[in-house]
Amino acid sequence: MTDDLQAAVAAGVFGAEEDYRALLHSVVEVARAIFRAKASSIFLLDAQADELVFEAVAGEGADTLVGKRFPSSTGIAGWVLVTGQPLVIEDVAADPRFGRDAAESTGFVPKGLMAVPLLHEERSLGVLEVLDRPKDARFTLAEMELLTLFANQAAIALDLLQRARRAQSVLRGEGQAAVLARLAAKLEERADDGALRFLQVLEELL
Repeated sequence: MTDDLQAAVAAGVFGAEEDYRALLHSVVEVARAIFRAKASSIFLLDAQADELVFEAVAGEGADTLVGKRFPSSTGIAGWVLVTGQPLVIEDVAADPRFGRDAAESTGFVPKGLMAVPLLHEERSLGVLEVLDRPKDARFTLAEMELLTLFANQAAIALDLLQRARRAQSVLRGEGQAAVLARLAAKLEERADDGALRFLQVLEELL
């Protein structure tokens, strides 16, 4: 296997995560702007740790929350994750599902929110939330449908992000040279290009 091929494969695998994180950030930024919300966030389920992780945040908490974790059953996000059902709450303080301690630990306690599950092939990968609309605005069914469209895009990005991280784990755990050698052999059989193809082919070797 040539040095150029090794470099290309490694770049495809290790560069993929940044691309998918950028897509997730775009989703929360646009969702926040469209709904005129104080904040929007995407959580990813870390199944091994049984935790929800802030993967992208726009607005309140954008500089501090990415990477923060809490138990997957916590609060409204946990309820949406487990049930796979969207939820609109105008007054979170009056809702028994609201995890105030978890919210206070983030430094931002919302008054109202809309949350939708991020579903991919019937798997619940995480949750997309929009928090604190203007006082004169109430969530509508049409807006829920719009947020669900955002969620569909975010779910695709989350699935690809998980694949990228699994690929990185394999490369680090087994040794990059060994994995790349096997990957190069597979690529000779399948000439498709792009980071996603690298990840898909790598998964076939697991």
